[in-house]
Amino acid sequence: MSCHGRPLRLEVPAVFLSVLSAADPTEEPTSPTLQDAQEGATNAASWVEQNWSTWLSIGLRVLLIVVIAVVLRAVVRRTITRFIDRMNRTAQAVDGTALGGLLVNVERRRQRSQAIGSVLRSVASFTIMSTAALMILGTFQINLAPLLASAGVAGVAIGFGARNLVTDFLSGVFMILEDQYGVGDTVDAGVASGEVIEVGLRVTKLRGDNGEIWYVRNGEVKRIGNLSQGWATAGVDVTVRSDEDLDRVRSVLAEVGETMSKAEPWNERLWGPIETLGLDSVVLDSMVVRVTAKTMPGKALSVERELRWRIKQAFDRANIRIVGGLPAQPTDEPAADPTAGMSAPSAYSNTGSAQSQAASPITPVVPTAPTK
Repeated sequence: MSCHGRPLRLEVPAVFLSVLSAADPTEEPTSPTLQDAQEGATNAASWVEQNWSTWLSIGLRVLLIVVIAVVLRAVVRRTITRFIDRMNRTAQAVDGTALGGLLVNVERRRQRSQAIGSVLRSVASFTIMSTAALMILGTFQINLAPLLASAGVAGVAIGFGARNLVTDFLSGVFMILEDQYGVGDTVDAGVASGEVIEVGLRVTKLRGDNGEIWYVRNGEVKRIGNLSQGWATAGVDVTVRSDEDLDRVRSVLAEVGETMSKAEPWNERLWGPIETLGLDSVVLDSMVVRVTAKTMPGKALSVERELRWRIKQAFDRANIRIVGGLPAQPTDEPAADPTAGMSAPSAYSNTGSAQSQAASPITPVVPTAPTK
């Protein structure tokens, strides 16, 4: 190849020639010499000498973080366990005493304290260990921003996918912490009602009136009516005749209330005197007298039954009649003659009488055809 009649020469630098010659596959590799090994060992030793302090400091930091996290977790869990055990001992100490009747029972306190302790221990362990893991990653100079962003996205996805489970769990936690109900309480949860036999963080078990067991998810409960907290009211409506002496009825009811308040076991179940509130309604042939009493929680139904029993017996002895349903009939007046309201037989009822004959229509005469 030439330019203006002269040949063109391509000159290659010596550096490229040396590289090409070193990359020649036909050339046999040279074995490392003792001098090369000494140089490599010297370089490694110098690198270790330069970085051993950094490694040691990182290792000590990681070890210190792990030791502090483990010790702190053990101390917190033990503190929570001792607090729960103290709650259980307090409940057992008051059980069977007069004060124990005003407090929740031992089983309810035990389950509630165990649930609270489990939640607190789990939260404490997760918080401590997660913080320790992030501190260890930060010690190794790892950028935590992508990791935290990924964890946030994953948490949002799991929250959307398991929102019902999260709702049940959070509702159960707040129900237990606020002591809305416990084992042995009679509650109305809207979707079901009955006696609470087990309280969980996700599901509450209720025993219905017919013996069935209801599994109620805590997230589905919108309202709770607890019939076993504070106190209950027993109310009895007594229906008597409208002509009864009200003062006499009141005195008999007061005597029944005083007698029942002193009898066992009603003196413990009654938390107040049995009061006669007065007339609840008055109609033509009857009137209703209202009787109420403040009772121990969950004992209102049994108090009402016993109160009806005693009122009926007292009214029978006092000759006071309890009425209801059909209109009351007076008992001190003679029975009316059933024929008294009937009129005398009419003369027209006898077909042979003159009045009946006169009132009978005249029989028409049918003309007959003439005979030939």
